[in-house]
Amino acid sequence: MGARLFLIFAVLYTVLITCLSLIQLGKISLGEFNPTDKMMHLGAYFVLGFMWFFYYLFRNQDNNLKIKGFFNITILIILFGMLIEVLQGALTDYRDPDWADILANSIGVLLALSICLGFLKFFKRLKHKINSFL
Repeated sequence: MGARLFLIFAVLYTVLITCLSLIQLGKISLGEFNPTDKMMHLGAYFVLGFMWFFYYLFRNQDNNLKIKGFFNITILIILFGMLIEVLQGALTDYRDPDWADILANSIGVLLALSICLGFLKFFKRLKHKINSFL
């Protein structure tokens, strides 16, 4: 049950990021580089990483949990962020691909990976408590 719930949230959040990345939004910037925009990118991909990491954690038994899986998810999310940037340039005339956005997205997911791996024992205990509750 827990894994299914995390999968639903992760997929819905991925769709939300995709939609928000491709629609036209009002922009407030301070010249070429907008630190607030980059922090939003970092935060959005931090949450995205955590959602997919928790799905992976809840989907697998502890003895089947491989660190390589977390790295594979990280790579896929970084590639997803790059694809979104390419699509912004290809599908819209109001958005441009931005390497700084890709960097902020990547830092966000790498930060989530670091925290997830650093607190993996804690998250495993939390998983068991949540599963016993559900």
